[in-house]
This record gives sequence, C-alpha cells and structure tokens, in this order.
Amino acid sequence: MRYLLFLAAPLGLCACSTAGDGYPSLLPRPIEQRPDRDPVRPDPVATPDAALDSRIAGQRTAAEAIVTRFRSQAMETESRVAIARGVAIGSESWIAAQVALADLNRTRGELVAIVADLESVAAARLQAGDAPYPALDSAIAALSTRAAEQAEQVRALEAAFAG
Repeated sequence: MRYLLFLAAPLGLCACSTAGDGYPSLLPRPIEQRPDRDPVRPDPVATPDAALDSRIAGQRTAAEAIVTRFRSQAMETESRVAIARGVAIGSESWIAAQVALADLNRTRGELVAIVADLESVAAARLQAGDAPYPALDSAIAALSTRAAEQAEQVRALEAAFAG
C-alpha cells in the first residue's frame, strides 16, 4: 500500500499544473516596437516683422555712426597716448591721454548698449517661443564682432599708455 501511495503522489502533483497559457509571450511588446529616435520636426520659420526689421535697421545705422566716431577718437587717443608716454603722472599731457581713453571707452560702451538691446529682443522672442529671426541674429553677430574689435583696440591703447 505504501508503494501505491508513492506512485499516486506524483500523479496528484501533475494535476496542479496549468496548460502553459499563463506564461508571458516572448514576442516584443508594443512599447518595444516603437523607434527610439526623436520624431523629426520641421524647423520653425520666422514670419517677417516690419517693426522688428525697422528697429534692426535703425540700430545698425546708429552703430555705424558710433563706429565712425570711435575710429576718429581712436586716432586722436593714439596720438595723445604717444605724447603722454614717459611723462609724469598728473601732467597735462597725461591727463589729456586719460580723458581721451575715457571718451573712447564711453563711445565703445554705446555700441555695447546697442548689442545688449538687440540681444534682449532676441531673448524676449526666445521666451515667447518665436522662431529665431535671421536678420536679428546676423545684426547681433556683426555688431558683437565690432564691439570686440573696439574692446581690443582700447586694451591695446591702455597697455601702450601703461607701458
């Protein structure tokens, strides 16, 4: 009888198993079938803005006037710095060179202010979710380059004056 009991026990355990339908499928799930790359979205195109174009043109015109004034002041400052090199601090020529350098820096600051104004317009457009405006971006790039050139010229004059 014990022998039959040992033979019947495995048969009883077989009745507890299922048909195999409860196992998960090894096929890819829908989430695994989607592509991993970001969807391609077209670049936004800026719509023409006559008021902004007018503002950019006005700022460029003002900047050209500042650049012209800076050139003439730079030549005058260069001559005053050349005269003041090696003279005593506080002398008349030394003071004239200092004043010329200050005037040159003030003129350069006017161009920097125009660049900052245009950059604030670009930042406001970005915050509003508007597309980049090519004319604005090119004006910022061109005027920033000129401002950097002016800053370098002022640094060179200050170094010449100090040295």
